[in-house]
Amino acid sequence: MRYRKTLVQQRTQQINRVQKVLETANIKLSSVASDVLGKSGRDMLEALLAGISDVESLADLARGRLRAKLPALREALEGRVEDTHRILLRHLLDQIDTLEEVIEKLQSEIDQLLLPYEARLALLLQIPGIGRIAAAAILAEIGDDMTRFPSAKHLSSWAGVAPGNRQSGGKRLKAASNKGNTHLRAVLAEAVWVISHTKDNYLSAQ
Repeated sequence: MRYRKTLVQQRTQQINRVQKVLETANIKLSSVASDVLGKSGRDMLEALLAGISDVESLADLARGRLRAKLPALREALEGRVEDTHRILLRHLLDQIDTLEEVIEKLQSEIDQLLLPYEARLALLLQIPGIGRIAAAAILAEIGDDMTRFPSAKHLSSWAGVAPGNRQSGGKRLKAASNKGNTHLRAVLAEAVWVISHTKDNYLSAQ
């Protein structure tokens, strides 16, 4: 799961680089399209790489909801793409394609390994904010043998999400949590962010 996360991060970095190259060519596709590498965005990028610069032709490649933004899209595509931009974009897009193939293959292998743990995953998926990938990561870090944790407090401390215990003169003072399992903490932090944007459930109310 950690390796998969690294690959996803690398893919995100490459997408950000694509956007920066487009910006140097004064192409502001990301200001209109929420996903520059969605079907519409990818078609436009491939057209730009093929030497098409007419904004009407490029904007006409938009699909679905993006077609409602054609005026803004034409304006965003009004740039100057030179050969150096095309070389960089082709290189970056090829890298993204390779990463996506590796991620897809790795995910398939992970899914096979998770088959014996479907019941455990189903329990985790009942928690608001926890998706399948987060559930698999939690299971990978904690394991499925909960007997090694005497209590929920021990698990919280091991994960690094329990409040620190610092006292002076009989008074409890504010203290930072211990570092715990940094990978698990990162997954839980993402889940908390999702929960914070939901409503009408116990966790979001906290």
